[in-house]
Amino acid sequence: MNKIKNITTALFFIKSLLSFSQQDNNALNALITDRPDATESPSTIPAGYVQVETGTFYESFKDDAIKNESYTLNTTLVRLGLLDNLELRVGWDFVESKIKGLDHVMSGFNPLLLGAKIAISEEKGGMPEIGFLSHLYLPFTAGNDYKPETTGVDFRFAFAHTLNEKSSLSYNLGAQWGDDSPEAAYIYSLSYGYSITDKLGAYAELYGDLPENNKANHLWNTGFTYLLSNNFQLDATVGSSITKGQDILLSGGISFRLPTKKN
Repeated sequence: MNKIKNITTALFFIKSLLSFSQQDNNALNALITDRPDATESPSTIPAGYVQVETGTFYESFKDDAIKNESYTLNTTLVRLGLLDNLELRVGWDFVESKIKGLDHVMSGFNPLLLGAKIAISEEKGGMPEIGFLSHLYLPFTAGNDYKPETTGVDFRFAFAHTLNEKSSLSYNLGAQWGDDSPEAAYIYSLSYGYSITDKLGAYAELYGDLPENNKANHLWNTGFTYLLSNNFQLDATVGSSITKGQDILLSGGISFRLPTKKN
């Protein structure tokens, strides 16, 4: 009975989200999300709206005979439109990691992400749309298994080009500091998006980081997005690493946008 009750509750929740998200369906363009790919959009969400982007993912990597598995049960990012060109960003996720065949399990929240995104300029002629975003990762909000001693920081510039009516190219350049290391890691991403239909989209992406004193990490992923309405989107992703590291990444999620107050 509990399983049936949980399924019924989940279906009711999704139905309610769809109902709310369709209220302003004709007033706004289709939402632009910062998931499922690693590339962040230069666009901010409209002032007076909140956008929630959440999902789960599984990844594994094998080091010699040892296989490590990680389950992220929610990758929630909440984006609040403060001005037409400024949004506040808060993110938090819960992770469980284990070594297959052993009893060693780590679980808990990662540091809470707190940041902002600024839309700098719109696309014009050959010039791309440009945005800037930065985050802090607060160690005191993390579980014991994932608590760093120092605050993490990242920033990136986000760019987007419209190639034609159906395709676009987006890319990010920036840097990050984390894992209790003063070493900077320069980050990049490049994503090609294609609209198969008005509702169904596909993308392919390369991304990675280049630490100052360690080997570079390069990865890829590809996936689909599906718009149930202008304010509600589903997504699915598969990926892996090009350099030694991640063997497989599987992800799925939902994103929805709601007004912060009734008109």
